[in-house]
Amino acid sequence: MERYSGAFEEAAEGARQQERHYQLLSALQSLVKELPSSCQQRLSYTTLSDLALALLDGTVFEIVQGLLEIQHLTEKSLYNQRLRLQNDHRVLRQVLRQKHEEAQQACQPHNLPLLQAAQQRELEAVEHRIREEQRTMDEKIVLELDRKVADQQSTLEKAGVTGFYVTMNPQELTLQMNLLELIRKLQQRGCEMGKATL
Repeated sequence: MERYSGAFEEAAEGARQQERHYQLLSALQSLVKELPSSCQQRLSYTTLSDLALALLDGTVFEIVQGLLEIQHLTEKSLYNQRLRLQNDHRVLRQVLRQKHEEAQQACQPHNLPLLQAAQQRELEAVEHRIREEQRTMDEKIVLELDRKVADQQSTLEKAGVTGFYVTMNPQELTLQMNLLELIRKLQQRGCEMGKATL
């Protein structure tokens, strides 16, 4: 009798999983209609069904939430680094301006044109350095964000989420962003409606 009881529980669990899959798939099909038509065409029934299967146990939702939090922390850190650099540059300009003003006030009138020319060269050199530091910082930021995207793609690929693999192809990135948006919207619906009913 116990054997039949276990088999019945397995069948019931399988039916619940199937129902949950259909609910997720139906919700995905509904959400896809909100996407641009070019993206809708790339999201076949099979792709959506595979995505719904990957989402069944809720692990992918947790992974996406974790990746989103890491991304926000990374973006905030990079933003703060850039702000610090800009602030350092602002201070550098102020110090240089003050130094130049003090030198001009202490300068003999007949030496003023020479001093101003030297100060202009110094100012240009500082501005060049500032532009180079900003360019280097911006390149560092872009590389770090690209690395984060690759990490996210790899994590989602390893989690078995359909459509995710490491790529820099703009069309594939757009598709992956749309898939993530679908997952996030499902997650929000799940939170609002309760996990059981989605």
